[in-house]
Amino acid sequence: MSGIAGIFRRDGGPVSPEALQRMLAAIAHRGPDKQAIWHGGSAGLGNCLLWTTPEAVNEVLPRPYPGTPFVIAADARIDNRAELREALGLSDDRNRTDSEYIVEAYKRWGEECPARLIGDYSFVIWDVNERKLFCARDSAGLRSFYYHVTPELFVFASEIKALTTLAEVPADINEARVGDYLINLYEDRAMTFYRDIYRLPPATLLTVTPDSFATRTYWKLDPERELRLGNDAEYTEAFRELFDESVRCRVRAWSSGTGPTLGSALSGGLDSSAIACTARNLSAEPVHTFSIVFPGLPERDLKVIDERPYIARVLQTGHFIPHYIRGDELSPLRDVARVHHHLDEANFAPNLYLHWAMYGAARENGVRVFLDGLDGDTTVSHGFEYLEELARSFRWKTLSAETSLLAANLFGGAKPRRILWNYCVKEMAPLWMFQAYRLLRGRFREVRANSTLVHPALTERLDLRRRARRLSPARTRHTARGYHHKALNFSLYPHALEMADKATAAFGVEARYPFFDRRLIEFCLALPAEQKMGAGWNRLIFRRAMEGVLPPEIQWRGSKGNLSPNFQRRLLDLDGALLERVAAGDTQATRSYLDQGSLRRALDEYRADPMAAGSKNSIQLFTAANLALWLEQTSFRSATRV
Repeated sequence: MSGIAGIFRRDGGPVSPEALQRMLAAIAHRGPDKQAIWHGGSAGLGNCLLWTTPEAVNEVLPRPYPGTPFVIAADARIDNRAELREALGLSDDRNRTDSEYIVEAYKRWGEECPARLIGDYSFVIWDVNERKLFCARDSAGLRSFYYHVTPELFVFASEIKALTTLAEVPADINEARVGDYLINLYEDRAMTFYRDIYRLPPATLLTVTPDSFATRTYWKLDPERELRLGNDAEYTEAFRELFDESVRCRVRAWSSGTGPTLGSALSGGLDSSAIACTARNLSAEPVHTFSIVFPGLPERDLKVIDERPYIARVLQTGHFIPHYIRGDELSPLRDVARVHHHLDEANFAPNLYLHWAMYGAARENGVRVFLDGLDGDTTVSHGFEYLEELARSFRWKTLSAETSLLAANLFGGAKPRRILWNYCVKEMAPLWMFQAYRLLRGRFREVRANSTLVHPALTERLDLRRRARRLSPARTRHTARGYHHKALNFSLYPHALEMADKATAAFGVEARYPFFDRRLIEFCLALPAEQKMGAGWNRLIFRRAMEGVLPPEIQWRGSKGNLSPNFQRRLLDLDGALLERVAAGDTQATRSYLDQGSLRRALDEYRADPMAAGSKNSIQLFTAANLALWLEQTSFRSATRV
């Protein structure tokens, strides 16, 4: 994780080195190890570096690449280095930097090069001869990239705060993004909270010249591809090899020789435990683990949130240095001003406060590389859609057998008919049936969707309902792979990963996500449905592949920790005064964007019984409070043309 910034005067004017320095200073926290700028004629680039790989200490960025007209700035970790060496005919130089691989790939494949690069990256290449800027972002969107473009100017940076240091870049509120935020709509992947500042979507490249501007998607998942191997053992071995390689790439970490480098989240669940144990097996040094615990919660909450027995079982396998964070003492709105400063937007993630605490603990313990298990559930897939697929293809005998096995194994004695109802009948029923059912049960507010906190004037001004219908993804085909493909393309993931990129940067830590390895995602999507769910277990291939890696209690556990009780209690206990101030209506957000009456009712219901009210009020209040507080600390202005 590093930071990049740059200016391209499309009108041919010179670039001010002072402007580049201001941009770089705004994101200096992303790269405390080395900062530099390069400028020539109408273009200028800046880079700040955080050393997180052995090769990173050799990086000199931005820099002209010898023997070419190219200048590169990059925030990148390239993982398929051996494959690229062979394809590009390069010598086996273990000290070759990631930026060198990028430029060599660009020399060979031009604008097709991003499709050949595996890893986490955001980079720009300036072609001095053609006066062309080429930009690209990795397939998952793990490294941030923002830009502002006019006929005269193109500027980019890893974070918005670098762009707004320039007088020519407007900093006007984008009301469309405010509306989307309040109704949890994330389908527009280019828009930001700033009207004329955009993000480059994942798996997208961008080219800019004095006379042209174009973006293009360079990679998409193929929902038609199906992998067929000989037997279960071959599938399991292939998955294990890919998973090991994904983790191996991400334990490539630089050590200063003065302290630990590698850390991992450890919740006690299947995903984080598998990553921590695999990393431990690949690392010469002990892996630091970071676990959130909640010992102070009531007994009824501990039944669903307490993962300490599972964490302890993983740690018993050895070669770990554990660290514990008391989640039950943390406020969901803790450090909110600093959070919003680094995110450059209102926080939308209820559990960010827990990750924020882990990133802080990682930094305190000298950890620079932080492995995270997000989002193994989606990459591997639970596979429950296989039941619907069996029903739609009239394979009743197989459906009955799978349901009975699920009842006996994963769900530990649940009634098979209940499993059929939840994972088959409900999924096949049309939406109108559930609306009618809710009406008959008196749940009018759910059907009418009038519990939102959006101000009616904003809803009307933006035509939010029509916007939501227009942007909603198309209906999924009723196959297990169709559902899996839709889940992998869920619009919230790029936003969440981008938020995590900026949150970890606040602490000088680089988060790495083995489950977002492109090779692993492609493999899992192509698997036959019976490899994802079968023999009475969800995520079957993953569980089988963890034989000998995880303790059996983790490998075959059917439960999963539920973090919502702590959020619901602590938001009211520790942040009640903030919620009250927002509900009082003395902020810009409550006057312009929030329905004051609905906000007041939601807070009163939440106060009356924070647990019985469910998570809906708490999440809506959290969302409203973050918007109000972010707007309160953010200055908006129009551009000044100079």
